[in-house]
Amino acid sequence: MVFELCDQLVFPDPYLGEEDGLLAVGGDYSTERLLLAYSNGIFPWSAFRNEQKLWFCPLKRFVIFPHEIHISHSMRSLIRKQLYDVTINQDFDGVIRGCAEERCEHPGAWLGDEIIEAYTRLHNEGWAASVEVWDGEKLVGGLYGVLMGNCFIGESMFSRVPSASKLALIALAQWMQTNGGVLIDCQLETAHLKSMGGRFISYEEYMSYLHSGEDDDDVEYDVEDTNED
Repeated sequence: MVFELCDQLVFPDPYLGEEDGLLAVGGDYSTERLLLAYSNGIFPWSAFRNEQKLWFCPLKRFVIFPHEIHISHSMRSLIRKQLYDVTINQDFDGVIRGCAEERCEHPGAWLGDEIIEAYTRLHNEGWAASVEVWDGEKLVGGLYGVLMGNCFIGESMFSRVPSASKLALIALAQWMQTNGGVLIDCQLETAHLKSMGGRFISYEEYMSYLHSGEDDDDVEYDVEDTNED
């Protein structure tokens, strides 16, 4: 069943959604609605520029546990060469616009101005973060997502050089381990993410991780501008 959202800040029970996770349509991208959605394992996704807003909550969640991140031999070699610098939250705008540019060529994950504005607000309020990959002063890759409890809910990534998004994901996993993070939500299964340690868990297990750090004062992300050596 797919529900139509109204102005009231409420979402239907995720167990009532479609098999593919589609739960609701409509609503808006206000900070309040987005935070309510993410706190219940729900995320927005619209396939095309002018399509109605869609909200998904798959009951099988494809995730990466930071301590299980798989670093291939080729990626270890790339990291040792130190060809690129990786930073945290140094250029959120550049990353989300880089993702939008790449997704314009793949309409299945198109990012428009409304999404950019909404997640920039989340970032400015400390709810969203980015990882940047640099070749000198040139941004060549990265990813962004939402911080919820001790989890990172990945939204999109991009690469302008080979393996830049993989490098960003590895840096994210290492950053989360340092900061007490326990889970990276990949949202959708891809061969790329599976090769790096992605696997499915149940919605119930996912929610237990999502809310496990709510009362833990020791789990705090350092989301200031940071350079990863």
